[in-house]
Amino acid sequence: MPTKEPAREPRTELDARYSSAVIPLPGAADATATPWEQARRQLETAEVFWVSTVRPDGRLHVTPVLAAWLDGVLYFSSGPGEQKARNLAADAHCALTTGGNFLAESLDLVIEGEAEQVRDPALLADVAAAYTAKYGAHITSPEGAFHGIDDAMRTGVSTVYAVAPTTSYGFGRGSGAFTHTRWTF
Repeated sequence: MPTKEPAREPRTELDARYSSAVIPLPGAADATATPWEQARRQLETAEVFWVSTVRPDGRLHVTPVLAAWLDGVLYFSSGPGEQKARNLAADAHCALTTGGNFLAESLDLVIEGEAEQVRDPALLADVAAAYTAKYGAHITSPEGAFHGIDDAMRTGVSTVYAVAPTTSYGFGRGSGAFTHTRWTF
């Protein structure tokens, strides 16, 4: 189970095979790896993530989720009977993605790891508080689309998963350069 220790700093490297440093584009010579700090800030503020899991028959399942970055771990939730929960019960490997969907200027992120169910009441309370702080009225207002999800996390109605990154990728675009950064934890 991920602990509440200080987050590990990953090894950062520019993957030149997929970065414009090796493709003759304007600004290509200036392509550099994206700093982890920039990726971490985006993980903290991104509102929508996509979780990819594997069905027991090997087919992929991709669905949008809310997620909160807390102490170096990405947390998301699911109803216990949902497809992603059933998939994770059979195979904990997953990827969470988020990004800007803009060709000219954007940073898309992929976080790979294994989803572990969170059962510790104190950690569940911390995750619920992180969701409340991040998503505000979406969770706290009776008119909010996800009203009550924080209470569902605390009480176990919703299953909470922790994904500590093993490898992450950043695909940056802007200033005429395309970069592919790999962070290894």
